[in-house]
Amino acid sequence: MLSRRHDHPENMLRFVVAPGGDIVPDLAARLPGRGMWLCADREVLGNPQLSRVFARGARRQVKLPEHLPNLVTEGLAKRLQDGISLGRRAGEAVCGFQKCRERIASGQVGVVICAADASRDELSRLMSGHRDVPVIQLESRVLASVFGRDHAVYAVMAPGALARRLITEYKRLTGVIEGSLPGPQGTGQ
Repeated sequence: MLSRRHDHPENMLRFVVAPGGDIVPDLAARLPGRGMWLCADREVLGNPQLSRVFARGARRQVKLPEHLPNLVTEGLAKRLQDGISLGRRAGEAVCGFQKCRERIASGQVGVVICAADASRDELSRLMSGHRDVPVIQLESRVLASVFGRDHAVYAVMAPGALARRLITEYKRLTGVIEGSLPGPQGTGQ
């Protein structure tokens, strides 16, 4: 049975039907057409009844992409990477342990971004005394490419709309990936 959970739209995934009858993920929730919303959960996206549910919601025959969960995961990962890149270009995101530590100490941080393979002890040193700041994790190669470096482990984003967007995108991403990214204490976020 598919989830009948209700949630705020920013925490869910929107899908629309293309003119040819294909189901298209609308991760930015801006495409025209009647949207169909699902919770950001890999089990829901992999449910064999999903095609029938979409057909009923669209009131017509629809075609699901072959690997819908992977398509959604890639799209959400790209949105997360684009958000960090936008923050870097806007001067809201900085990279590097010392720069991050200075921003955290001054209270100018909306979210901490760290590589999934970062040392837990070093993350604890970075966060010392500021455990209330949300932490998101992604692959170090993604973080390095956003900042144009060979290697990057830590970055921070200033408080505001962009930091809130990153947190939301991260929550949706961790809902649809297989398994979960480890959190700072070894648990999923």
